[in-house]
Amino acid sequence: MPSIATVVGIHGAWAGSWVWEPIREPLARHGLDFVAVSLPGTPEQLDISIPADLAGNVHAVLHAIEGLSGPVILAGHSGGSLTATATAEAIPHRVAGVVHVAGMMLPSGMSYRELCLSFGERFADGVGVQEYLERQFSSEQTVVPPEVAVAFYFQLAEPRAAIATARRLLPQAESNRTMRATWTAERAGRVPRLYVEALYDRSLPIDVQRKMQQLSPGALVVSLPSDHAPQLSQTLELADAIAGFAEELALTPRGMTPR
Repeated sequence: MPSIATVVGIHGAWAGSWVWEPIREPLARHGLDFVAVSLPGTPEQLDISIPADLAGNVHAVLHAIEGLSGPVILAGHSGGSLTATATAEAIPHRVAGVVHVAGMMLPSGMSYRELCLSFGERFADGVGVQEYLERQFSSEQTVVPPEVAVAFYFQLAEPRAAIATARRLLPQAESNRTMRATWTAERAGRVPRLYVEALYDRSLPIDVQRKMQQLSPGALVVSLPSDHAPQLSQTLELADAIAGFAEELALTPRGMTPR
């Protein structure tokens, strides 16, 4: 069966391309090819000349898709959504759609920190893992301890998978969490979007996810009874949601928003 499209997975903070591996086969059964990007600053990204910032992230995604043919769907997980949005802004003609998986679907120019501050005292000190982060190597890098990741990211996954995945998280530059994507209605704003809600997310609470949807309206929404990583806890359901979006895009004349 010919591929409907290629899904390009973009990981979030402290993670790597491996966070997407569970859904590779389920997507293939839907007729979707899959490519996972290794962002700058991770051990998987061998080109150390690429800066570990938003521009560097977009560069890595562009390099990953430059040899692909057919429609491309960007799937950003958590902070990877900022990179997905920035990439769609850079090459809107090449991106058929963007999927935000419990992601940072933020208005143009807004940082996650600013979003948290918009909730007032409730999230003034951040949400999720913020207070449990440990400094590594220098004050400019943090890491999520495995026990914290299991409790806040993977609490609904099978325990062995949750623990093994939590142990793979690595330090990242704190500057990554202050990234902000600047995008326009004429470019990224014209690319169809799907937001996959994680209803039981302890890292990015559902109230925060829905505030982003209100601030950046127009996305289709699928709700999953998931923690922060539906790739592990709702693997087949996440693949179904992405495949359904892909099929919708395939049936939609170019330039029109999906139903």
